[in-house]
Amino acid sequence: MMQFSGKTYWLIGASEGLGRELARELCRAGARLILSARNAERLESLCAELSDAQTMVLDVTDTLAVREAVNGIGSIDGVIYNVGTYEPMRATEWDTEVALMMVDVNFIGALRVLGELVPRFMQAGHGDITLIGSLAGYRGLPASIGYGASKAALISLAETMRHDLKGSGVVVRVVNPGFIKTRLTEKNDFKMPMLMAPEKAAKYVLKSMRSSRFRTDFPAPFSWLIRLLKFLPDIFMYRCK
Repeated sequence: MMQFSGKTYWLIGASEGLGRELARELCRAGARLILSARNAERLESLCAELSDAQTMVLDVTDTLAVREAVNGIGSIDGVIYNVGTYEPMRATEWDTEVALMMVDVNFIGALRVLGELVPRFMQAGHGDITLIGSLAGYRGLPASIGYGASKAALISLAETMRHDLKGSGVVVRVVNPGFIKTRLTEKNDFKMPMLMAPEKAAKYVLKSMRSSRFRTDFPAPFSWLIRLLKFLPDIFMYRCK
Protein backbone atom coordinates (compact mmCIF):
# COMPACT_ATOMS: atom_id res chain seq x y z
CA MET A 1 0.00 0.00 0.00
CA MET A 2 1.34 3.40 -1.00
CA GLN A 3 2.25 5.79 1.79
CA PHE A 4 1.88 9.55 1.32
CA SER A 5 3.78 10.76 4.36
CA GLY A 6 6.70 12.98 3.38
CA LYS A 7 5.82 12.94 -0.33
CA THR A 8 4.99 15.99 -2.42
CA TYR A 9 1.96 15.96 -4.71
CA TRP A 10 0.88 18.57 -7.20
CA LEU A 11 -2.92 18.72 -7.20
CA ILE A 12 -4.17 20.61 -10.25
CA GLY A 13 -7.82 21.54 -9.93
CA ALA A 14 -7.83 21.95 -6.17
CA SER A 15 -10.10 24.93 -5.61
CA GLU A 16 -13.57 23.33 -5.72
CA GLY A 17 -15.54 20.15 -5.15
CA LEU A 18 -13.64 16.89 -5.45
CA GLY A 19 -10.23 18.58 -5.67
CA ARG A 20 -10.77 20.57 -2.50
CA GLU A 21 -11.81 17.49 -0.54
CA LEU A 22 -8.99 15.41 -2.01
CA ALA A 23 -6.50 18.03 -0.81
CA ARG A 24 -7.85 17.59 2.72
CA GLU A 25 -7.62 13.79 2.47
CA LEU A 26 -4.04 13.91 1.20
CA CYS A 27 -3.06 16.35 3.92
CA ARG A 28 -4.49 14.04 6.58
CA ALA A 29 -2.47 11.21 5.01
CA GLY A 30 0.73 13.22 5.51
CA ALA A 31 1.42 14.52 2.01
CA ARG A 32 2.97 17.87 1.19
CA LEU A 33 0.81 19.64 -1.36
CA ILE A 34 1.17 22.12 -4.17
CA LEU A 35 -2.33 23.35 -5.00
CA SER A 36 -3.18 24.76 -8.41
CA ALA A 37 -6.25 26.26 -10.03
CA ARG A 38 -7.19 29.58 -11.61
CA ASN A 39 -8.95 31.02 -8.55
CA ALA A 40 -6.27 32.40 -6.22
CA GLU A 41 -8.71 33.35 -3.47
CA ARG A 42 -10.19 29.84 -3.25
CA LEU A 43 -6.72 28.29 -3.24
CA GLU A 44 -5.53 30.55 -0.43
CA SER A 45 -8.56 29.78 1.72
CA LEU A 46 -7.92 26.05 1.29
CA CYS A 47 -4.19 26.38 1.92
CA ALA A 48 -4.89 28.22 5.19
CA GLU A 49 -6.57 25.16 6.67
CA LEU A 50 -3.90 22.64 5.62
CA SER A 51 -0.74 21.88 7.54
CA ASP A 52 1.78 21.62 4.69
CA ALA A 53 0.62 23.19 1.46
CA GLN A 54 1.45 25.98 -0.93
CA THR A 55 -0.45 27.49 -3.84
CA MET A 56 0.42 28.02 -7.48
CA VAL A 57 -2.21 29.78 -9.59
CA LEU A 58 -2.33 28.14 -13.01
CA ASP A 59 -4.38 28.20 -16.19
CA VAL A 60 -3.82 24.84 -17.93
CA THR A 61 -4.90 26.30 -21.28
CA ASP A 62 -1.77 28.49 -21.29
CA THR A 63 1.16 26.43 -22.59
CA LEU A 64 3.84 28.90 -21.49
CA ALA A 65 2.33 29.19 -18.01
CA VAL A 66 2.31 25.40 -17.64
CA ARG A 67 5.95 25.19 -18.71
CA GLU A 68 6.96 27.92 -16.29
CA ALA A 69 5.04 26.25 -13.47
CA VAL A 70 6.78 22.92 -14.01
CA ASN A 71 10.18 24.61 -14.22
CA GLY A 72 9.54 26.38 -10.94
CA ILE A 73 7.88 23.62 -9.01
CA GLY A 74 10.98 21.69 -8.02
CA SER A 75 11.01 17.97 -7.28
CA ILE A 76 7.64 16.29 -6.79
CA ASP A 77 6.59 12.70 -6.26
CA GLY A 78 3.28 12.81 -8.08
CA VAL A 79 0.66 14.81 -9.93
CA ILE A 80 -3.14 14.62 -9.88
CA TYR A 81 -4.89 16.13 -12.89
CA ASN A 82 -8.35 16.94 -11.58
CA VAL A 83 -9.08 19.92 -13.80
CA GLY A 84 -12.49 19.80 -15.41
CA THR A 85 -15.20 21.98 -16.81
CA TYR A 86 -18.65 21.06 -18.04
CA GLU A 87 -21.49 22.64 -19.98
CA PRO A 88 -24.47 20.49 -21.02
CA MET A 89 -24.64 20.65 -24.81
CA ARG A 90 -26.62 18.80 -27.44
CA ALA A 91 -25.55 18.54 -31.06
CA THR A 92 -28.74 20.44 -31.92
CA GLU A 93 -27.54 23.36 -29.76
CA TRP A 94 -23.89 23.38 -30.81
CA ASP A 95 -21.62 26.09 -29.41
CA THR A 96 -18.17 25.64 -30.94
CA GLU A 97 -16.34 27.96 -28.57
CA VAL A 98 -17.74 26.26 -25.48
CA ALA A 99 -17.06 22.78 -26.87
CA LEU A 100 -13.44 23.70 -27.65
CA MET A 101 -13.04 25.22 -24.19
CA MET A 102 -14.13 21.96 -22.54
CA VAL A 103 -11.71 19.91 -24.62
CA ASP A 104 -8.88 22.36 -23.96
CA VAL A 105 -9.35 22.27 -20.20
CA ASN A 106 -10.31 18.62 -19.70
CA PHE A 107 -7.89 16.96 -22.13
CA ILE A 108 -5.39 19.22 -23.88
CA GLY A 109 -4.47 20.78 -20.55
CA ALA A 110 -3.45 17.32 -19.37
CA LEU A 111 -1.24 16.94 -22.45
CA ARG A 112 0.45 20.23 -21.62
CA VAL A 113 1.14 19.23 -18.02
CA LEU A 114 2.22 15.66 -18.74
CA GLY A 115 4.36 16.71 -21.67
CA GLU A 116 6.49 18.66 -19.22
CA LEU A 117 6.37 16.22 -16.29
CA VAL A 118 6.69 12.75 -17.82
CA PRO A 119 10.26 13.25 -19.12
CA ARG A 120 11.27 14.47 -15.66
CA PHE A 121 9.67 11.48 -13.97
CA MET A 122 11.34 9.10 -16.41
CA GLN A 123 14.73 10.67 -15.81
CA ALA A 124 14.22 10.33 -12.06
CA GLY A 125 13.03 6.73 -12.43
CA HIS A 126 9.85 7.31 -10.46
CA GLY A 127 6.66 9.34 -10.44
CA ASP A 128 2.97 8.95 -9.69
CA ILE A 129 0.30 10.17 -12.13
CA THR A 130 -3.43 10.20 -11.39
CA LEU A 131 -5.87 11.36 -14.06
CA ILE A 132 -9.44 12.10 -13.00
CA GLY A 133 -11.67 11.02 -15.86
CA SER A 134 -15.39 10.31 -15.80
CA LEU A 135 -17.82 7.49 -16.41
CA ALA A 136 -19.15 9.76 -19.17
CA GLY A 137 -16.02 8.89 -21.15
CA TYR A 138 -17.04 5.29 -21.76
CA ARG A 139 -19.82 5.83 -24.30
CA GLY A 140 -21.34 8.75 -26.18
CA LEU A 141 -24.24 10.09 -24.13
CA PRO A 142 -26.93 12.70 -24.82
CA ALA A 143 -26.07 16.37 -24.27
CA SER A 144 -22.36 15.63 -23.86
CA ILE A 145 -20.80 17.38 -26.85
CA GLY A 146 -17.32 18.40 -25.73
CA TYR A 147 -17.41 16.92 -22.24
CA GLY A 148 -17.87 13.24 -23.08
CA ALA A 149 -15.33 13.37 -25.89
CA SER A 150 -12.72 15.06 -23.70
CA LYS A 151 -13.11 12.49 -20.94
CA ALA A 152 -12.97 9.62 -23.44
CA ALA A 153 -9.72 11.08 -24.74
CA LEU A 154 -8.32 11.34 -21.21
CA ILE A 155 -9.11 7.67 -20.54
CA SER A 156 -7.45 6.68 -23.82
CA LEU A 157 -4.41 8.77 -22.89
CA ALA A 158 -4.12 7.00 -19.54
CA GLU A 159 -4.36 3.60 -21.22
CA THR A 160 -1.62 4.47 -23.72
CA MET A 161 0.66 5.82 -21.01
CA ARG A 162 0.12 2.69 -18.92
CA HIS A 163 1.47 0.63 -21.83
CA ASP A 164 4.35 2.91 -22.72
CA LEU A 165 5.61 3.61 -19.19
CA LYS A 166 5.62 -0.01 -18.01
CA GLY A 167 8.92 -0.74 -16.30
CA SER A 168 9.94 2.94 -16.17
CA GLY A 169 9.10 3.40 -12.49
CA VAL A 170 6.36 5.88 -13.44
CA VAL A 171 2.90 4.80 -12.23
CA VAL A 172 -0.21 5.87 -14.15
CA ARG A 173 -3.82 5.43 -13.06
CA VAL A 174 -7.19 6.74 -14.15
CA VAL A 175 -10.10 7.33 -11.79
CA ASN A 176 -13.58 7.65 -13.30
CA PRO A 177 -16.26 9.00 -10.96
CA GLY A 178 -19.96 9.12 -11.61
CA PHE A 179 -22.05 12.10 -10.57
CA ILE A 180 -20.55 14.25 -7.80
CA LYS A 181 -22.52 17.06 -6.19
CA THR A 182 -20.67 20.18 -7.35
CA ARG A 183 -21.40 23.50 -9.03
CA LEU A 184 -20.91 21.70 -12.36
CA THR A 185 -23.53 18.99 -11.83
CA GLU A 186 -25.95 21.66 -10.61
CA LYS A 187 -26.27 22.57 -14.30
CA ASN A 188 -28.01 19.26 -15.03
CA ASP A 189 -31.79 19.23 -15.29
CA PHE A 190 -32.18 15.45 -14.99
CA LYS A 191 -32.04 12.96 -12.15
CA MET A 192 -28.47 11.86 -11.48
CA PRO A 193 -28.20 8.25 -10.25
CA MET A 194 -26.16 7.70 -7.08
CA LEU A 195 -25.16 11.37 -6.79
CA MET A 196 -22.21 11.52 -4.36
CA ALA A 197 -20.92 14.14 -1.97
CA PRO A 198 -17.38 15.39 -2.80
CA GLU A 199 -16.16 14.16 0.60
CA LYS A 200 -17.15 10.57 -0.20
CA ALA A 201 -15.77 10.75 -3.73
CA ALA A 202 -12.40 12.00 -2.43
CA LYS A 203 -12.09 8.92 -0.22
CA TYR A 204 -12.58 6.73 -3.30
CA VAL A 205 -9.82 8.59 -5.12
CA LEU A 206 -7.41 8.35 -2.20
CA LYS A 207 -8.10 4.61 -1.89
CA SER A 208 -7.36 4.15 -5.58
CA MET A 209 -4.08 6.03 -5.20
CA ARG A 210 -3.02 3.74 -2.37
CA SER A 211 -3.50 0.64 -4.52
CA SER A 212 -1.69 -0.74 -7.56
CA ARG A 213 -4.89 -0.79 -9.61
CA PHE A 214 -4.74 1.07 -12.93
CA ARG A 215 -8.43 1.86 -13.31
CA THR A 216 -11.00 2.75 -10.66
CA ASP A 217 -14.64 3.37 -11.58
CA PHE A 218 -17.21 4.39 -8.96
CA PRO A 219 -19.79 4.23 -7.53
CA ALA A 220 -20.93 0.64 -8.00
CA PRO A 221 -23.35 -0.59 -9.30
CA PHE A 222 -23.88 2.54 -11.42
CA SER A 223 -20.35 2.24 -12.81
CA TRP A 224 -21.02 -1.39 -13.79
CA LEU A 225 -24.04 -0.30 -15.80
CA ILE A 226 -22.10 2.41 -17.62
CA ARG A 227 -19.29 -0.02 -18.48
CA LEU A 228 -21.88 -2.51 -19.74
CA LEU A 229 -23.26 0.11 -22.14
CA LYS A 230 -19.84 0.23 -23.79
CA PHE A 231 -20.23 -3.38 -24.89
CA LEU A 232 -23.83 -3.27 -26.05
CA PRO A 233 -24.30 -3.53 -29.83
CA ASP A 234 -25.10 -0.21 -31.47
CA ILE A 235 -28.53 -1.44 -32.48
CA PHE A 236 -29.56 -1.33 -28.82
CA MET A 237 -28.15 2.15 -28.29
CA TYR A 238 -29.18 3.89 -31.50
CA ARG A 239 -32.52 2.46 -32.56
CA CYS A 240 -34.08 4.08 -35.60
CA LYS A 241 -37.47 5.65 -34.98
